[in-house]
Amino acid sequence: MIWFLVAVVLTVALLVWRANATISRNLPRVDDPAPAFALPDQNGDPRTLDEFRGKWLVLYFYPRDDTPGCTEQAMRFRNAMRELEALGASVCGVSVDDSASHAAFARKYNLPFALLADRDGAVAKRYGSLRNFGVVRIAKRNTFLLDPDGRIAKVYLGVNAGRNAQEVGEDLKAITITRSEAHGPATER
Repeated sequence: MIWFLVAVVLTVALLVWRANATISRNLPRVDDPAPAFALPDQNGDPRTLDEFRGKWLVLYFYPRDDTPGCTEQAMRFRNAMRELEALGASVCGVSVDDSASHAAFARKYNLPFALLADRDGAVAKRYGSLRNFGVVRIAKRNTFLLDPDGRIAKVYLGVNAGRNAQEVGEDLKAITITRSEAHGPATER
């Protein structure tokens, strides 16, 4: 009997591992077009990738609203908003929680950016950022920096909630400096 239970547990673990490995293969790479999305925010308003064209977008996936790591990450992005906006960036957080949960989370911590409700996990899956445990799905803590043309500029996997906003800000600053140097100074005609 014990061998049968061990076999069942191992089979289930293998199936869950294979499902998650398949999802990770969907991970977009630098210079890939960012997968499109259309998701409701914390106010129930639809938000799409297209509305962010022409500006940088920090798209961060997180497991659950109002949990310690997710709260720290959200508050760090909140505190970095002035710097990120000065660099031409917007921020959106994405999890499988619903809009009502996002609204309470945003109100509680005064979050000034959109929290997108990916209830079925389809967007997280397209970004290789979904953990599927069969009956329970959560987003992985991954962040994507999207350029103004809607392409992946940088991928951050399994990020540290306390350092993610700072890393993104530093990288965005370096990327924008590099891009402005590549285009050279503006000249009068």
